[in-house]
Amino acid sequence: MNLFSDIRALVIDSLNAMVAEGALPGGLDFANVTVEPPRDPLHGDMATNAAMVLAKPAGAKPRDIAEALAAKLSDDPRVSSAEVAGPGFLNLRLGNAVWQGLPKAILTSGMAYGKSAMGQGKKVNVEYVSANPTGPLHVGHTRGAVFGDALASLLDYAGYEVTREYYINDGGAQVDVLARSVYLRYLEAHGQDVAFVDGTYPGDYLIPVGEALKDKVGDAYVGQPEDVWLEEVRNFATDAMMMLIRADLGSLGVEMDKFFSEKSLYGTGLIESAIKDLDDKGLIYRGTLEPPKGKTPEDWEPREQTLFRSTAHGDDVDRPIQKSDGAWTYFAPDIAYHYDKVQRGYDLLIDVFGADHGGYVKRMKAAVSALSGGKTPLDIKLTQLVKLYKNGEPFKMSKRAGTFVTLSDVVAEVGPDVTRFVMLTRKNDAPLDFDFDKVLEQSKDNPVFYVQYAVARVNSVLRKATEAGVQVDDATLAGIDLSDMAHDSELAVARKLAEWPRLIEIAARTNEPHRVAFYLYELASDLHALYNKGNDVPELRFLQEGNTEASQAKIALARSVSVVISAGLGILGVTPVEEMR
Repeated sequence: MNLFSDIRALVIDSLNAMVAEGALPGGLDFANVTVEPPRDPLHGDMATNAAMVLAKPAGAKPRDIAEALAAKLSDDPRVSSAEVAGPGFLNLRLGNAVWQGLPKAILTSGMAYGKSAMGQGKKVNVEYVSANPTGPLHVGHTRGAVFGDALASLLDYAGYEVTREYYINDGGAQVDVLARSVYLRYLEAHGQDVAFVDGTYPGDYLIPVGEALKDKVGDAYVGQPEDVWLEEVRNFATDAMMMLIRADLGSLGVEMDKFFSEKSLYGTGLIESAIKDLDDKGLIYRGTLEPPKGKTPEDWEPREQTLFRSTAHGDDVDRPIQKSDGAWTYFAPDIAYHYDKVQRGYDLLIDVFGADHGGYVKRMKAAVSALSGGKTPLDIKLTQLVKLYKNGEPFKMSKRAGTFVTLSDVVAEVGPDVTRFVMLTRKNDAPLDFDFDKVLEQSKDNPVFYVQYAVARVNSVLRKATEAGVQVDDATLAGIDLSDMAHDSELAVARKLAEWPRLIEIAARTNEPHRVAFYLYELASDLHALYNKGNDVPELRFLQEGNTEASQAKIALARSVSVVISAGLGILGVTPVEEMR
């Protein structure tokens, strides 16, 4: 049930009736006709722009269309009033019976209320985290992991077929540095003194890896030149790091459907196939790039390279894919990886990158546009930095990691549920302050607590009702008569519940799961306001002493809130609490 879609369908039916009657000309496009909550709730329950968007193509005044449409809509029993405002907006008020029917619809549908078929089963690949396999995940990866995972769940809820994917960056020089670092720990495990130089990784997390390598090969690599052990140690270290990364993701409740290795692109013809595809389309050529901005001619040494004509697909400049010595640039395997995604038949690709990848967006979109012939959209979401605080001070780096705060540090401090919810309390491209003290406060200012408290509060009411002999299972509550539910505070909760299906479609269409977190906070706030008003208005209390049916009616509304919040928390990957402790 999507009340906004239902009323929009009513508006479209009314417009078609006006066409049939000759009040509107035929052939009008109704695609841009919307039904939304008005900016000011005092103006009504819903508003439609129908008259405004149809006036010009219809050759009529907006108010004339709006007044005729208002007359049509007023004939529907769901519409209590239809008023023309301003130049031609139409504000609608719905009868109480509409809002009184919502709890039954929600309790009957359960967690499926709000699920959408909008995605129509289209295949979406969401790639996120994709950290270099050189150490544990840090707090920046945490935000990307939470955002990507929640987005994948949101799209699944909206009717898409979603693949969660991790791209293992195991083809670059950083993996050789990892191997050398593990080798140092391996020597250390044999009792040797070592020094971490030349950018090697000094974190303590490599100590057990070096010891495990010793257990596996003994002293076979001690004193041996690099060409003897580098490849084997690189593979061993990468596998160990991916086990660590999988464990980190698991502690946050993140499970990937697919891990794709960059290394698998080399020596297999995959890069060559992708570049040939672009070459066949006339997009590969030999040329010399202009100097980068900020470079003077004295600083710049022009050289001929193999270039991708990315400007043909919206990029600012063409991009090198092969160096003058014949080696691939870092961009070439990324093109090949996305070529593989396109070949797998996805209808939409989404990449979640850190904020430092902002300059990479246009070239990657150009590549996917070229590879798919413009048929496969690529949406790149950038996650901004997270600043950690504790006791009013910046949270210090992990000694284990050596240089950064790890995902496991954060989860150990506050748990996975708090971590996930807080990471979604800001839009992905906005900086986020994560204060360990504030996210554990039990106050309205802490959205995690406030939303969880709403579920716990409803559960408490259900327990008390059961102890009082009131039957409060969902099937029973769904059959209760709610015709007496008419107080403004009760109707406000019902109106907010009606927004949930629409919110899901908007959030999925824009790839913005933070909208779910914002909505849950607003819904929880409405429930808490209703509960607190019962202190002054006894007839609003969820438990009406001596009146079972009245209690069940009040609880049906509250339980509906709990169902929607639980569904929303499920999308965010957060477990609803039974009670607050």
